[in-house]
Amino acid sequence: MRGFGELEAVIMDRLWAAGGTATVREIFEQLRAEREIAYTTVMTTMDNLFRKGQLVREREGRAYRYQTTASRAEYSAGLMRQALDGGDDAAAVLTHFVGQMTEDESRRLRELLDRTGGDAR
Repeated sequence: MRGFGELEAVIMDRLWAAGGTATVREIFEQLRAEREIAYTTVMTTMDNLFRKGQLVREREGRAYRYQTTASRAEYSAGLMRQALDGGDDAAAVLTHFVGQMTEDESRRLRELLDRTGGDAR
């Protein structure tokens, strides 16, 4: 698992905001309202996300309807898991992560750990 490029991240954000599913045309119309962008750029980027396994697609008339393969939370958790698995010092990664949390985030983490008996799976 790896992070998204800039346009990939924007498109994934739009898909997650749309309940995880949209056509290229729907995403293109949203983006075109905010920036100058070509339909083919959106189409190519969504096809790349499909090839990377981040999206699945189903024929809808002459177009495809794309759907995310993971929720935003699942994707973020995967990145966190990768960060913990990828280094020699998972404790240091966790220390830095927890050190950047707000008080509210820390409270929610404590509540989750208390509720799950320390096994947050």
